[in-house]
Amino acid sequence: MDGEWLAERFEADRARLQAVAYRMLGSASEADDAVQEAWLRLSRAETTEVENLSGWLTTVVARVCLDMLRSRKSRRETPLTADGELLLDAADPEHEALLAESVGSALLVVLQRLAPAERVAFVLHDLFAVSFEEIAGIVGRSPVAARQLASRARRRVHGAADDDHTADLVRHQAIVEAFFRASRGGDFQALLSVLDPDVALRVDESALRMGARMGVKELQGARAVAEQFAFLGAQAAQLALIDGAPGAVWAHNGRPRVVFGFTIEDGRIIDIELAADPERLSRMTIELPA
Repeated sequence: MDGEWLAERFEADRARLQAVAYRMLGSASEADDAVQEAWLRLSRAETTEVENLSGWLTTVVARVCLDMLRSRKSRRETPLTADGELLLDAADPEHEALLAESVGSALLVVLQRLAPAERVAFVLHDLFAVSFEEIAGIVGRSPVAARQLASRARRRVHGAADDDHTADLVRHQAIVEAFFRASRGGDFQALLSVLDPDVALRVDESALRMGARMGVKELQGARAVAEQFAFLGAQAAQLALIDGAPGAVWAHNGRPRVVFGFTIEDGRIIDIELAADPERLSRMTIELPA
């Protein structure tokens, strides 16, 4: 595509991309950096076959923001002070203040408390109407899991109490633990008890190539899924938090190689995904227990 035409298209989308990045990052300067990185990637990319350039740019900005959010894991998020008030960027405090006013400082404070993938899913879907199918590709999860990420974030944003969120995590952790206990023991009936009748199991190509012993990419129904895991055993899987949600991981030499993602509703597992694609795993926040 013509460079001048691309620059014009990018400038036409700049304000929207800035809004997306700011709501994810809570910092005007970091949002500028994310948008600039999107321009650099656009200028280097082959975009002749891109049908929806605006959507392509939104995806790039979201992935850049997700990486930036995850890089904050080892340090305090700079947009907040100790008492929860927003800090303005020293480079342009007036610009930051105007953005904060347009978004709402209360919303920004709540967004700071979300896990990176929750934050991205909520901002893209609830604020910018991006589909869960598109969000799934950005956060490296299934569309069902992306929907749950946004749902968890929405509950917290709309005032769900922290203790309710913690209680959900505890309940979901117990269900995942029961699943692996039954799998390792070959207890078919116990597996059925934690699976929704219409549960879906999906295995990505990388996991299949690594010998996940599934033999198929997708299964539907509690009995079929239970039969697979009663045979599989999953002896080497470790319980973990995957993007803030209970799951499991198989690691080799301390490096996560396969992630077990679970989506749980009404006390039962409705979706299981085995992911081993290195790029997808790099976009997940994986926390092993101490």
